[in-house]
Amino acid sequence: MTTAINPLAAGGARILVVGDVMLDRYWFGEVNRISPEAPVPIVRVERREERLGGAANVARNAATLGAQTGLLGVVGKDEAGDAVESLLSELGINSYLNRDQAISTIIKLRVIGRQQQLVRVDFEDAPTDTVLRDKLTQFNALVDQYDVIVLSDYAKGSLVNVADMIAAARKLGKRILVDPKGDDFSPYRGASILTPNRSELIRIVGQWKTEAELTAKAQQLRQSLELEALLLTRSEEGMTLYLDQQVINFPAMAREVYDVSGAGDTVIATLAVMLGTGVSLTDAVTMANRAGGIVVGKLGTATVTREELSI
Repeated sequence: MTTAINPLAAGGARILVVGDVMLDRYWFGEVNRISPEAPVPIVRVERREERLGGAANVARNAATLGAQTGLLGVVGKDEAGDAVESLLSELGINSYLNRDQAISTIIKLRVIGRQQQLVRVDFEDAPTDTVLRDKLTQFNALVDQYDVIVLSDYAKGSLVNVADMIAAARKLGKRILVDPKGDDFSPYRGASILTPNRSELIRIVGQWKTEAELTAKAQQLRQSLELEALLLTRSEEGMTLYLDQQVINFPAMAREVYDVSGAGDTVIATLAVMLGTGVSLTDAVTMANRAGGIVVGKLGTATVTREELSI
């Protein structure tokens, strides 16, 4: 199915991304020997790269698709925070970052040897209460300027006020998309669409043995959270969209799975941009499914272009 979309329309979509902002660092190198100190490969680093991660990667994906994009989050008052600001500026993303001098910017450092990820090292701190209160105030001031709100929760502490944000956005009639985390989805009640993956949904509703059992569990969750829809991403099984009167399956479109890092970010960003242009929900999910199939064929947190989606 090919969705006909005006290629200029994405520029009219106004997307505000809120959540856990990270900096992804990649160290690429050659692996030619094993360490004499321990049975681990020695990587001789030859190239370094920095990319936006977490909620910032969602914003990056939305901006790459041509949307007018803003990012609200927290970073440290440090060199990594400066790097995030610089990357946002290069992409033309409106930065509403709060600089918390009490924490360090979240960093995910990946060491790549022979085109394979050998190790990931995480550096992270939770934002302070004062900064989070300021962030909620800023959200309330910004929300009316955007059409679609994306809440990107990586369970790092930036979305402790998520219920208040959803209530404010819902009052203004905004479409609210949530990439959820954790053992309790009740704070997301009242959002428009949740996009859990299979393991995230299992943590909430438990295992299922049949499609009928999955449908019953998913629909019960959708109804209890007062959602317009629940979009389950299922890796090699594609995606399933649960609506009030309908369940729609979207087959996987990945030709080759190389790296799933950030695939969920691409899916929710594409979904948000398509909805922001006025596309129907089923057509928007079709496009998001296509985007997810493309991005898993790329290394690391990557993006999909409008040309690749043929829009």
